[in-house]
Amino acid sequence: MSARIFQMSKAVNQSGPGRSGKWVLEFESHAPKRADPLTGWSGGADTQAQVSMTFDSLEAAKRYADRYDIAYHIVPPAERKMRIQAYADNFR
Repeated sequence: MSARIFQMSKAVNQSGPGRSGKWVLEFESHAPKRADPLTGWSGGADTQAQVSMTFDSLEAAKRYADRYDIAYHIVPPAERKMRIQAYADNFR
């Protein structure tokens, strides 16, 4: 059983920092997804891949994974690119 730990980023349609800053531990799927012959939806029998847990800090997520012997890798957070522009730029 392996998992990945990453930092939640803010939603695209969200103006404030909201739930960003939380750390998420998600289990990775070991079985490939397959298409359902009746509906065409992709899915699999691995229910562990649906599990997602949030933590307040990276250390808390690491402690949880170490306590339950879960192999994990950490995905570094993406760097935010601030694009500074003035309101007057809308009228140029």
